[in-house]
Amino acid sequence: MKVSELARRADVTAETVRHYTREGLLTPRRDPDNGYQLFDQTDLERLRFIQRARTLGFSVAEIGEILAHADQGDSPCPMVRDLLASRLPQIRARILELEALASRMEQALDAWAEMPDGTPDGHSLCRLIESFPAAAHAHCSPTGEKRK
Repeated sequence: MKVSELARRADVTAETVRHYTREGLLTPRRDPDNGYQLFDQTDLERLRFIQRARTLGFSVAEIGEILAHADQGDSPCPMVRDLLASRLPQIRARILELEALASRMEQALDAWAEMPDGTPDGHSLCRLIESFPAAAHAHCSPTGEKRK
């Protein structure tokens, strides 16, 4: 099957198929007559595997490692478990950070609801942001990164 047919069967875009092919996750053969990339049922199964791995948060590079292990006949399962086990606490921490950010945003919107818009005057850039208490973001660096 050609790129478009594989994409249709996997419910992805043709560009997705091309991207995974460029990344080396899919390795189609070439039609000797016209040079078209040709995929088979194994490629469809591999593409579906890639989609499942992406929904679990694996990067393209990590999926490449997983597939390389499998292609060599080695079980990638221990590596998969280790990757998820190490990533889960990071994801939970990021969720907490995002929840705190959402809370600060809600507080700001509530506080600004009755405030008029201002015009920069050389002393003030945006009165809304300047009115927000500095203590509310004291745990962040100037770039917004959480300080350790």
